Amino acid sequence: MEFVRSSTRVLESVARNGLGSIRCLSNSSVSPITSFVRRLVGVPNSQIKATLDAESDNHLTLKSLEFSWDALLSSLSSSSPHKAHLVLEWRLEKIVKAKEGNPGCYSELISMCGKIKDVSLAMQVFAAMEAHGIKPTCSIFNALLSACFSSGNLITALSLFEVMHHSEPYKPNSDTYNAFISTYANLGNEKAMESWYSARKAAGFSADVQTYESLLSGCVKSKNFDGVDRFYEEMALSGVRPNVRILEMVLLGHCKRRNLAKVKEFLEFIVDGTYSINVTMAENLVRFFYDLGKVEEMEDLLATLMNSNHDVEVLSLVHYGIIRSFTMLDRLDDVEYAFGRMLRQGISFKCSEDIDMVIRLYFRHAAYDRLEMFLECIKCSSYKLTRSSYDMLVAGYRRAGLPVKLDLVLNDMKLAGFL
Repeated sequence: MEFVRSSTRVLESVARNGLGSIRCLSNSSVSPITSFVRRLVGVPNSQIKATLDAESDNHLTLKSLEFSWDALLSSLSSSSPHKAHLVLEWRLEKIVKAKEGNPGCYSELISMCGKIKDVSLAMQVFAAMEAHGIKPTCSIFNALLSACFSSGNLITALSLFEVMHHSEPYKPNSDTYNAFISTYANLGNEKAMESWYSARKAAGFSADVQTYESLLSGCVKSKNFDGVDRFYEEMALSGVRPNVRILEMVLLGHCKRRNLAKVKEFLEFIVDGTYSINVTMAENLVRFFYDLGKVEEMEDLLATLMNSNHDVEVLSLVHYGIIRSFTMLDRLDDVEYAFGRMLRQGISFKCSEDIDMVIRLYFRHAAYDRLEMFLECIKCSSYKLTRSSYDMLVAGYRRAGLPVKLDLVLNDMKLAGFL
């Protein structure tokens, strides 16, 4: 609906003012953040703080409810990382000048430093906070740790942990240990990850869903799928409900070990447990069943998905997998049935390789009239044949000695701009 209203405004503007009005209308729809980022990128580094001062004094972008520091820093850090640093440096100067006494302001700023991987500036913020007599909290130390992790500075992170560990006011909490577990999991350092998990339990913190997600992720990175099972079983026994990411990893582990019974059992658990099969799960399941030649299991999966109103993208992946499997098994009748069923659900091919596989199958069976009907259905579904598909048709009709069909294909190629 918003697209319709926007299009209507454009047409009305053109009718009144001509095509030149499109530029003005387009510019007016640019978000304040996008416009401001362009200004900051365009000015020299020496003018960044002056530009921010002017914007702040005029109560414009920086005071807008739509403004987001995170969005601004995300845009700047990818194109102009030093300017992102200057923006946060400016914010620190403003906080210091205002003699801000709220620890949350410093914690937020340290977190932003972490997002642009600037641990040195994060330390400056921490030092400024202490210089103003504000006592650090565990949350502020955790923000510092996050900045260290994002910058790959593990030595400083470990030093900070020692400071926390030997203090009373800001001892490590559950989030602190989770941060270390997650960091070593992402690095694929399974031994260090498990050591921090043991330290977490020794400190009196039971594992939560975030802990288990990190542990499973570390095992997956190390290709230790027995470890995935071990931590998942421990999680189930502790009564922690898995999130979707955990389900993805457990299912991946079963697929990687080619354990059909476990895959089917776990799939049943997912569906019966009020979860949904997402794209990642569908991709792994389709690849698994395809590699094993288990097209019947794929058919069962499709039936399950169709009965539970799953996302079209998920359904599409299973449809494609079934058609590829039948094509590989040289079952033309089943391919045509599966293709027709897919079209009836409003789904068409997206990958030219799938179409090329089916075309080769028709040629193997010398089913030229049926191939022609298949191609007509493809056209009706608004799919545009690629150059590779046309080349395959040309070569196939030439080998078969079918000049009339060859001429039709060549004519279609001209219309498509390939000749």
